[in-house]
Amino acid sequence: MTRITSTGQCALCGEAFSKQAMTRHLTKCLAEHTSKKGKPHKTFRLLVEGHGLPEYWLHLEMPAEATLMTLDAFLRRIWLECCGHLSAFTIENVSYELDTGGIDGMWTEIFGRGEPPRSMKVRLDSVLRPGLKFYHEYDFGTTTELALKVVAEQESLFKGRSVRMLARNAPPPIPCAKCGQPATEVCVECMYSEKGWLCEAHAEKHRHQDMFLPVVNSPRVGMCGYTGPFED
Repeated sequence: MTRITSTGQCALCGEAFSKQAMTRHLTKCLAEHTSKKGKPHKTFRLLVEGHGLPEYWLHLEMPAEATLMTLDAFLRRIWLECCGHLSAFTIENVSYELDTGGIDGMWTEIFGRGEPPRSMKVRLDSVLRPGLKFYHEYDFGTTTELALKVVAEQESLFKGRSVRMLARNAPPPIPCAKCGQPATEVCVECMYSEKGWLCEAHAEKHRHQDMFLPVVNSPRVGMCGYTGPFED
């Protein structure tokens, strides 16, 4: 797929910005949209993007006392979950894993593992700090990898929900391989040759009718059985 400038929408003010400009904008916009009443507490601002697919990105805010498990659950719900696969964060060479008891366990039985992983039931403020880069993997067979960065540690009145979405990328325009119109379906048999991204009309004529997945706004598009985010 051809890479183009990625844009997204700020969830606080509704304005659109490029990916690069969004980080700067949020610093200003958060200050303008923060109540002056109440007792502030520490939160982390996180930038999450597809590893190797940076056109998919999220800006999130989380309380420092929230856990990696809470972050994992959010990423699964909005970007990843299809079949209850295992997942893991890697932070400074330490693995924090969530074992769902699914089929992915066979990979560790076949290939073994290095150091025993730690639980995701660990507070963010015990493992994260400003500027730290870390990683997330979902599905140890057909793996979707994410790169995360702690953009800032700040005082905030945000409370209630465990994760607040601050901004998200607009769906990247993916053209139909046949006509250039927006693709709506991807053939998992042909996607890596870039011939599998098709509009509705050309998908109807494609030879692999039982191999389609919908084109969705996620770095897991076209992988395993992923069809889109879980609805609340």
